[in-house]
Amino acid sequence: MRAESPPSSPSQPWPGVRFAGLRFTPLGVEAAVAGLAARDPAAPFAAFVTFNAEHAYLRRRDPEFAACGDGAFMGTNDSRVLGRAARLAGLDLDFAPGAYVVKPLVEQVIAPDEPITIIGCLPELVDEVRDKYGLTAVAHHNPPMGFIRDAAAVREAVDFVVAHPARFVFICVGPPQSEKFCQRVIEGGRATGLGLCVGSSLSLLTRFSNRAPDFMESAGLVWLYRLAREPRRLFRRYLVNDVIGLGLGLIDVAAIRLGLGRAAHG
Repeated sequence: MRAESPPSSPSQPWPGVRFAGLRFTPLGVEAAVAGLAARDPAAPFAAFVTFNAEHAYLRRRDPEFAACGDGAFMGTNDSRVLGRAARLAGLDLDFAPGAYVVKPLVEQVIAPDEPITIIGCLPELVDEVRDKYGLTAVAHHNPPMGFIRDAAAVREAVDFVVAHPARFVFICVGPPQSEKFCQRVIEGGRATGLGLCVGSSLSLLTRFSNRAPDFMESAGLVWLYRLAREPRRLFRRYLVNDVIGLGLGLIDVAAIRLGLGRAAHG
């Protein structure tokens, strides 16, 4: 079961399907990149989110986080495990994680002289991306850690996005901050473009990458690779939040398989 067609207007949200409480746009990488590229850059600010099991967990705890995902222009699947669970219910979410989408955007869609804005990331990482791809119009703002809880820091970051309009605004501060920040920009009503909630995806274009081996990626074991590298920081995310999020998906699977519910569209 997939999104049958693009929206009637390139600026309208793509049709989606609900699973684990999340509103997925079931598109692969090529279709997702094309849909993002086609959006009117002058349209009001909106979000692109790549959902994983942790998002399902966070959505139930935070209305602001949920609002960003529910109203996103596009929300693709960033979890092989969640995608496999969805297939048990007859749903094909496809697979278009942030790193897979960012690479063709930077290499094929964004022209060297096109303005882009980056929120988050170390300056040296931004410099390397700029130099590698010959980008000449990069605006970069790196807010402090945990800035989403600091009203003044949020205002400064929102003002920066407004002052540096771009078709693509890379929001690289991780969930739930990326999505909540996008929602603040949206609610402010002063910005245009797309906020790409893509976490550490830009680092995969540079020597700063900690990418998992290909065999672990294809097996859906990226989480295990990352957990082994940073157990203290990632223990709760992968072994608590993700497990709860996956459980929410499996509840949907059981309901659909038992005829107690069906996939919701919209």
